[in-house]
Amino acid sequence: MIMKLLTVAIPCYNSAEYMSHAIESVLKAGSEAEIIVVNDGSTDDTEKIGKEYERKYPDIVRCISKENGGHGSAVNTGLKNARGLYYKVLDSDDWFDEASLKYVMQILRRDVLCGEGIDMYIANYVYENQNTGKEKVINYRSAMPVEKVFTWEDLKHFKVSQNILMHSVIYRTKMLRDCGLELPEHTFYVDNIFVFQPLPNVKKMYYMDIDLYRYYIGRVDQSVNEDIMIKRIDQQIKVNKIMIDAHDLTLIKDEKLRKYMTKYLTMMMTISSAFLVKADTEESLKKRDELWDYLRKTSPEMADMVNHCLLGRPMQMKSAAGRKIIIYGYMLSRRLIGFS
Repeated sequence: MIMKLLTVAIPCYNSAEYMSHAIESVLKAGSEAEIIVVNDGSTDDTEKIGKEYERKYPDIVRCISKENGGHGSAVNTGLKNARGLYYKVLDSDDWFDEASLKYVMQILRRDVLCGEGIDMYIANYVYENQNTGKEKVINYRSAMPVEKVFTWEDLKHFKVSQNILMHSVIYRTKMLRDCGLELPEHTFYVDNIFVFQPLPNVKKMYYMDIDLYRYYIGRVDQSVNEDIMIKRIDQQIKVNKIMIDAHDLTLIKDEKLRKYMTKYLTMMMTISSAFLVKADTEESLKKRDELWDYLRKTSPEMADMVNHCLLGRPMQMKSAAGRKIIIYGYMLSRRLIGFS
């Protein structure tokens, strides 16, 4: 059997309409890649399509069907069954750029032969907005050394838009397993845990300045749709609390890693706070206050670190004018990050 350099897990729930595009884009990597189609209890032809690809490409594609457990459960299933040295998640409505994927395979092949032991590869991703027809590339040129092995000490300044997201990372499979990553089931927005919890276990990194991941946004039923995010705010709060509990950031010795993780946690607290304020009910405002109280009770020192970030303290303002500032700050951040 050919050694698998890369496992790409494709979580699928009723994805029959568009999953073939995702699968076909990964097939361009050739036989050194493995595709795990995780059928998460679909009721359409998702399993049928996955099995057809498995029959056609038995050395590359596996279709694993399971009871519905949500995106995190599908990611867990992919990781549990992965045979590749490296692991990446591709959502079923997204796809990879062919030339960039072939370059990734070339770099993985070279680094494995050289015994580099990279824990995390990073590549650019592209927002593909179907409503505006526009693309927005998120790259890390100003934040990371390009095309070389580096550590957290080598990081530069991260812009607002330069967050390490699920779209941009490829993890070493053994490192993910060793750090005990297991995402919660029946929960949206767990991708934030995926790119937060493992970071203290990441020692060596490599940034490829290529536009690998094409992130499709604009569908009305998408989990990042603003109205849907407000309806699912309790799940966002759950993810926030899991992130708060994942690490005592005050104990992380590497200063740049500590600062980055604090910034990311602050961003997640900001998003939850903005949506709770935007809902503008007595219950939602109470939940906002309870979330910040949870952080303070878990670790007053960590709460102080978050408060020193740009939006940390303003997100806790309680006056009517303060709530308007919170919403304005969120909308500005949304445009900078690339959602709009």
